Amino acid sequence: MSSAVKTDRSATARSGRLTRPWVPFAYLAPALLLYGLFLLVPLGRAAQFSFFEWDGLGASTFVGLDNYVAIVQDEQLREAFWHALVLIFFYAVLPLIIGLVLAAILTRANVRGMGFFRTIIFLPQVIAMVVVAVIWRQIYAPDGPLNGLLRLVGLDSLTTAWLGDYTWTLPAVGLIGTWVSTGLVTVLLMAGMAKVPRDLYEAARLDGAGAVREFFSITLPSVRGEITVALTLTIVAALKTFDLVYVTTRGGPGTSTTVPSYEVYRRAFELGEVGAAAAVGIVLTIIVFSINAVVNRIGEKK
Repeated sequence: MSSAVKTDRSATARSGRLTRPWVPFAYLAPALLLYGLFLLVPLGRAAQFSFFEWDGLGASTFVGLDNYVAIVQDEQLREAFWHALVLIFFYAVLPLIIGLVLAAILTRANVRGMGFFRTIIFLPQVIAMVVVAVIWRQIYAPDGPLNGLLRLVGLDSLTTAWLGDYTWTLPAVGLIGTWVSTGLVTVLLMAGMAKVPRDLYEAARLDGAGAVREFFSITLPSVRGEITVALTLTIVAALKTFDLVYVTTRGGPGTSTTVPSYEVYRRAFELGEVGAAAAVGIVLTIIVFSINAVVNRIGEKK
């Protein structure tokens, strides 16, 4: 009797080991179904459209890779992708540098009212981007506050139509992205720095380390994960920028601020080139995944 019970228990254990890996899948199946239905299926349809010449209404014509070849050959599209890469500096790199300095100083100084400061600096993330764009368009206006301030301090020669100048328009739009992203990056880094054990800093000070050495030897390696998350979020924001460009410049003056997302809109809804717009969207998606895969790969290295 006992041997039969043991045999039955063994069979049950083996059966449990065989079926247990499928239990998490049963829980994840609804989420995976929704993910596929609302993300993968539309992405697949966009990829399908990218192989056709279609105006969105009438009959479509299969053109193979012609829409993708046009992206390489079209100077305006190449310029749009270059502008998106430039915006990565303003949306991701610059906020990361500013955020690291701010977070390190505020964490080290243990400033009073830190909760209020976090709320204020995070506020740009809460405001709708369209509202942000309208506000900054007024700031950058020829008779706006920025030029008014420059005139007030005697720098009249520096005043310009910031959103109408071929040289300064893209940096001006990029600085809006810096203003929006800095708060998010700073809050993320402050949260990471707050988890660093104080004993490490005390030991470093006993060894004669200064503030700069503490930052590079202790603080920076300890917030590697937060830096990776911050870069991922801000790079995606930079590459998919549309509403900011649409409200402030509409890609102008000329094509000096065109970006891929704006080109997708323009080609699909203004020019009626849905297939070409889909191809631009697919290429942009690949670039976003590629850059963030590299960032996460670097962030995972010890």
